[in-house]
This record gives sequence, C-alpha cells and structure tokens, in this order.
Amino acid sequence: MVVSVPATSANLGPGFDCLGLSLNLKNRFSVVPSVFTSIKIQGEGEGFSKFLVDNIFVNLFKNALQKRGIQQNFEFLFHNAIPISRGLGSSSAIIVGALSAINYYLNGTIEKEEVLNASLVYESHPDNITPAVFGGFNVAMVEKFPNQESTENKKKVHHLRTLIPSYLKAVVVIPPHTISTKLSRQALPKRCSHSDAAYNLAHASLMCMAFSQEKWDILQVASKDRLHQDKRMKLYPVLYGVQKMALEHGALMSTLSGSGSSFFNMCYAEDAHALQTRLQEKYYNFRVLSLDFDNEGVQIED
Repeated sequence: MVVSVPATSANLGPGFDCLGLSLNLKNRFSVVPSVFTSIKIQGEGEGFSKFLVDNIFVNLFKNALQKRGIQQNFEFLFHNAIPISRGLGSSSAIIVGALSAINYYLNGTIEKEEVLNASLVYESHPDNITPAVFGGFNVAMVEKFPNQESTENKKKVHHLRTLIPSYLKAVVVIPPHTISTKLSRQALPKRCSHSDAAYNLAHASLMCMAFSQEKWDILQVASKDRLHQDKRMKLYPVLYGVQKMALEHGALMSTLSGSGSSFFNMCYAEDAHALQTRLQEKYYNFRVLSLDFDNEGVQIED
C-alpha cells in the first residue's frame, strides 16, 4: 500500500490550536511485505541516520501488528515532500500516515474517525491532525470525558470541515531556519487578558464564517491575532517582512504556519505566480512554493 498525507497549516492567526487547513504537498509512505525489514527515505529527512534507526512510522506500524500477534517484515519507502520542523505538519503526517496504514492493513479501508481519535495519543493538538485526516479547512476541538476502564480521561475530537475552492492557492514561504514547537510554546505567556481572549474569539469566529461563505475580502482583518503570533515571530524577526510584503502584493491573508518558521499566504490563483515571484526575489535564500489546497486528506494511493 501507499499512504499519502498532506501538509497542513495550523492556527491561521487567531485560531490557536483549533483552526487548520490542508495543502497539496504530501508525504507518501509505501509499505510492502518483505523477507527483511528495511527503511528507505527520499526527499525531506533523507540522509538523517536517526530516521532510519528510530522511525516513528515504522515503530507505530510494527508495534500495532505485534500486539495482534502478527509477525511480518516489511519494506518501508518514504517519499517525503513536507519540510521537517517548519510548522507544516510533518510530525502529524507521520502519525496520521502510520495509523492509517495500520487501519487499512487490518480493515481493508481507512476509518478516518478512528484514525483521528487514535492520533490524539501522539499529537494532542487537533488543528494539525484533523486537516491531515480530512483535508479542507477545519475547526476542531478536543473533548475529555471519564474513562471507566482507567484513571485517564478519554479524548475525542469534534470537528467541522468546509472545502476550499480551486480558484484559491497557497503561497508558502519556508525559511532555512527551524523553530522548535517546544521552544516556540515557551515564548508564550501563561496568562492572557480578557480583551485579548475576546479579540481572538471574534477574529477566529469571523474567519470561520468567511471560509464557509467564501467572503475572502474580510480575511486580512479576520486573520489578526493577539495570543501567539507576535511572540513567536520575535524569535525570527525576518518573518515580519515576509508578512508585510505578502499583504502588499495580493495575499488575502498571511499568517505564521503552526509555530513556524514557515509563513502561510492565501491568494487568488491568478495572483499566485506574481506573489511567489516577488517573495522569492526578496527572500532568495528561502523556499517559496505555490500550492493548491487539498480537500481529501489522507488517502490510499494505487
């Protein structure tokens, strides 16, 4: 089987830990029965020996089968297009990919709700895993409730999705510099004011309505944030210039992707090439990609 999982951009400004969307930039994981277990990585992560020795996908897949008494070796081939540690959901793609592969191997299909909720064990924030599973623009939250069988609470993701029209494109700026999610979260204050919380609630709500009603002209206002983005961008100040240039040259919205360091910009398809060119000329040592959106999420490819 070949499992494909799209990149994601989470938070989207004010939607801290609850809003995310899916990009047509995919990791493809090939799993083939074999006499011996082998791992090969092409693309992102290629040449990193640690991914061959301690591979999350392989560990999750093999452990799940061993728990069911299935003894089988596999050849794992990874074609990775999602940059690592750049706020584009590479970790979520691995987790969703592995759990989908397990689901498909055992059931002959992917039960996406099962995969989504199983992913919470390894990734507690639903704004990345939900669009990776379902595609499109997603609103997601986690509900905790008592587990009668253990002292730990059960968790379930509640989510809603809307499709993203094909006349829109993403222009993603990917710096060479990484920002660790852990370090990025440490930069955030432990408390926020009532006014900042209300500000983000209003802007995130407006963004959700903008996506559902296709009112794209209001996104530049709706994507403003007071809770996390400015604190994270201060770790890498060049991102202020990226955002300013994008908004001045056709971006409907411009937000830090996840915890960074990548920057997500959305624009009309006819404006994408010009925006990509301007950003690439200015930030010549960055990667600037023009991408379609993904409305399918995780898939089994032939």
